[in-house]
Formats: sequence, structure tokens, C-alpha cells
Amino acid sequence: MATTAGSPETLESQIEATRERLAATIDQLAYRASPKTIARREFNGIKAHFVDAQGNPRTDNILKVAGGVLGFVTFVVVMRKVTK
Repeated sequence: MATTAGSPETLESQIEATRERLAATIDQLAYRASPKTIARREFNGIKAHFVDAQGNPRTDNILKVAGGVLGFVTFVVVMRKVTK
């Protein structure tokens, strides 16, 4: 039996193809929204800020963060001594 554009067999195959695409999309969304995937993506983003693609440290960014931390610690120590 030949299938035409509006035949039941064609419609069934189109529905099945749509169902498969939808299932794949839902699986992809579930993967992207999982906490483990989000945490891994964030960790890789932070790591990329301090390490380049070849695995070498980005000293400029490391020094900026270290300076900020040192400045904050100094500020806290000074404020504690002033308020006593």
C-alpha cells in the first residue's frame, strides 16, 4: 500500500519522530539543569579564570585575587584593632 501525505501511516511516523525529538530535548534539558552539571560548569568557568587552555597558571588573575584577599584581611584586622 502506497503512503500519501495524509495517510495514517505517514501521520503515525511523523508523530513518532516528533515524540523522539521531544524525548531527546527533555533529556538534554534535564542534563543541563542537573545540579551536578551546573556545579561542574561553574567550576570549569572559575578554573578557566586562573588556568589557560594549555594548563599554565594565569598569574595576572591569581595576583589580582591574592591582592584582594590580602587587602580584605588587612582591612578586617585594622577594623578589629580600631574598635577595641
